[in-house]
Amino acid sequence: MHTRRTHRRTRIGRTRTGATLLAAALLATACSAGGASTSAGPAAAEAAGATEEARTALAALPQATPSALTPYYEQKLKWRDCGVPGFQCATMKAPLDYAKPSEGDVRLAVARKKATGPGKRLGSLLVNPGGPGGSAIGYLQQYAGIGYPEEVRARYDMVAVDPRGVARSEPIECLDGREMDAYTQTDVTPDDQGETDELVGAYQKFAEGCGADAPKLLRHVSTVEAARDMDILRAVLGDEKLTYVGASYGTFLGATYAGLFPDRAGRLVLDGAMDPSLPARRLNLEQTAGFETAFQSFAKDCVKQPDCPLGDKNTTPDQVGKNLKAFFDDLDAEPIPTGDADGRRLTESLATTGVIAAMYDEGAWQQLRESLTSAIKEKDGAGLLVLSDSYYEREADGGYSNLMFANASVNCLDLPAAFSTPDEVREALPEFEKASPVFGEGLAWSSLNCAYWPVEPTGEPHRIEAAGATPIVVVGTTRDPATPYRWAEALAGQLSSGRLLTYEGDGHTAYGRGSACIDSAINTYLLRGTAPEDGTRCS
Repeated sequence: MHTRRTHRRTRIGRTRTGATLLAAALLATACSAGGASTSAGPAAAEAAGATEEARTALAALPQATPSALTPYYEQKLKWRDCGVPGFQCATMKAPLDYAKPSEGDVRLAVARKKATGPGKRLGSLLVNPGGPGGSAIGYLQQYAGIGYPEEVRARYDMVAVDPRGVARSEPIECLDGREMDAYTQTDVTPDDQGETDELVGAYQKFAEGCGADAPKLLRHVSTVEAARDMDILRAVLGDEKLTYVGASYGTFLGATYAGLFPDRAGRLVLDGAMDPSLPARRLNLEQTAGFETAFQSFAKDCVKQPDCPLGDKNTTPDQVGKNLKAFFDDLDAEPIPTGDADGRRLTESLATTGVIAAMYDEGAWQQLRESLTSAIKEKDGAGLLVLSDSYYEREADGGYSNLMFANASVNCLDLPAAFSTPDEVREALPEFEKASPVFGEGLAWSSLNCAYWPVEPTGEPHRIEAAGATPIVVVGTTRDPATPYRWAEALAGQLSSGRLLTYEGDGHTAYGRGSACIDSAINTYLLRGTAPEDGTRCS
């Protein structure tokens, strides 16, 4: 699955389930879902399906640093100019395999912007935007290092590390640009065996490309390993405890850090939280419901606007969904032109991704209405293609960032596959379509991708308690599409020191999105160490 942090200030973000052709089967986590509600949804019967593994808590590592890791913890970073004013960059080494640290390193890209003052420096503030696969350095340089509250940037060195396999840190590459174009256009709502075979073939080719590019690294890009890398970074930065703001999948990464190193967990903000106790299928199902919840909000708003192409003030949200699904069905039968220089037409899969991309941020709803109007009434798919390309991080030259490659690589290692065969997907279609009549079918099929992964998963569902950690702030948005609010409730309940901070609203994540109540609570925590009362609600 994937979840992405979206901000008007930066690109859409993801969470954590499976790299999907739809781009959403978090799918990412970071993850997102939504049908009638973000709580139990249609999987109530499966709620207890939290498997035996999910009842197991992540065990803390020994407090003493193993001697074999001492050279990593004592390394000195050589800071250099980044080419971006105000920022410095460095390269940090970590063991490729923590169980066998003598067998090679992975080189991780680090960036920082030093505290600007005035006021006493509080240390380093590490940020991660989610994904998995989102570039933390890109997020730092494009938003956090210049857009976080001035008083926070005055007191902290703003720091980011691209996790192993991501962006500047030995990025995994699976397909070239033309191959990725074909992959993103693959039909993820197969109507017959031939289309099912084509979809399976696309997943297999994607997986084989990842395996061929990074056969060793692909076994060592788990969230646990990335969290251990963050502890090395904490040490080489000279901080006794980690201060951290993670969004979407970044909450899973931050919570994992707290579970492994509860004594070193400082002020942690986990915004748009994930529930680590859920198996992949349940994550994807609940995220599917989350997207439906977000779409229902969009639909209610759309019909109030004079330019809504899916209905008018007398149209119910359910009918808006049926109208959109009918449009997707038309595209399935006959894609429409986009004017794209590479000749791409707007397929059902690309259009669905474009709509899902706009669900992350209500600020994109107007753009979505305009794009749908052009596509439905003028047979011009350019606007929806722009939204889809933004989600996939497709560049103007036809190349792609490694976001989707890293997303699958982490997700497929962290959890056993949601489905093993197409038949299992078909059996699950009714519950996915109940969770979301609009997106359910495509997101169910998108959850099949890890079935063909070239390496076996190393993770399993588990609870994270982080016993002994100082208060950890868990932020949930009630109508979050990618990380359903129930996940924030679940994570805050698992963490022994979790404090749930709720934003009653739309969109993915809450910090820095316009709520003075949310921002004040988090800023106070970061600057003074005073966590909000558990259960605090903002609107």
